[in-house]
Amino acid sequence: MRSTTELSTLTLSPESQYVAGVVLLTIVTIEFGGWFVSRIVRGDVPMTDFQQAFSRAMHGHAGVLVTLSLVCLVLADAAALSGVFGWVGRLGVPVAAVLMPLGFYLSSAGRDVTRPNSMIAVVWIGALVLALGVVTLGVGLLLA
Repeated sequence: MRSTTELSTLTLSPESQYVAGVVLLTIVTIEFGGWFVSRIVRGDVPMTDFQQAFSRAMHGHAGVLVTLSLVCLVLADAAALSGVFGWVGRLGVPVAAVLMPLGFYLSSAGRDVTRPNSMIAVVWIGALVLALGVVTLGVGLLLA
């Protein structure tokens, strides 16, 4: 058993390190989204209640999924995932972090929109990619 004062170093695989770097850079876009949502709720940007709700969903999904994606990279390395399974486990959540918010945006864009258009399918594609990524990672961890 290690002493409580002993620290260990976490080393990421080159694949996870690269994906983590890209994911961290996307946080700037999420910050911009937060600023934009704050303008919406102050009434500076005219939107329907539906569009306001989808703007919040867009921003919330982006932030949560980016955070989860960073955790998943560490777990993918802990499970020693490689090959196709390694890439699905590493990229599923970050790709969903792009697709789902994009779907919320595209399906609510326009003037006086009160219902999602057909681009809502992008949200569900993102949900499928998310499920593939976390199931791959979860099974990989159980089999490691």
